[in-house]
Amino acid sequence: MEDLGSVAWPPEPIKTERLVLREPGTRDRAGFIELLASPEVHTYLGGPRPRDELEREMSGAPERWPGSFAVELDGSVIGQILLRRAPGHHRPSAAGKADLGYLFLPRAWGHGYAAKACAAALDWFAGVLPGEPVVLATQTANARSMRLAAKLGFTEVERFDAWDAEQWLGMWSPVTPSS
Repeated sequence: MEDLGSVAWPPEPIKTERLVLREPGTRDRAGFIELLASPEVHTYLGGPRPRDELEREMSGAPERWPGSFAVELDGSVIGQILLRRAPGHHRPSAAGKADLGYLFLPRAWGHGYAAKACAAALDWFAGVLPGEPVVLATQTANARSMRLAAKLGFTEVERFDAWDAEQWLGMWSPVTPSS
């Protein structure tokens, strides 16, 4: 994965009514380990990683690179938003475009937090890289992710088989005001 180019990082924290998106820090380590070790979170992502392995490998702040946001609710991390460029994406229509990914703890599901956090991240992205589209890939069996993609305004580009499952690739383009 490549970074987002000339984007200044980290940005000021992005605040919604209830959430804060910010650069991950050492205080997020336990929450990120919980995200990466959760069988529920990784149902459609190839399975969780072993907790003991994550404890050994993640010595400090988790994934501190441009485009990685910790999502905080009431002072605790509940998820992660990832915006990263995919130069060698396995789908030619996505190559070189920014790719949106997200992980949320099961206790945060069903409250609209993923939609609010992803929308805030996409708004930020549209502000720092105007006019650039974003792609999102998910398994078609992941009904929650498919609904979220539609709610965020992603439109289907293609469906394909990978990792023994049907995948969906969508694209989002920022709305630009007409002159």
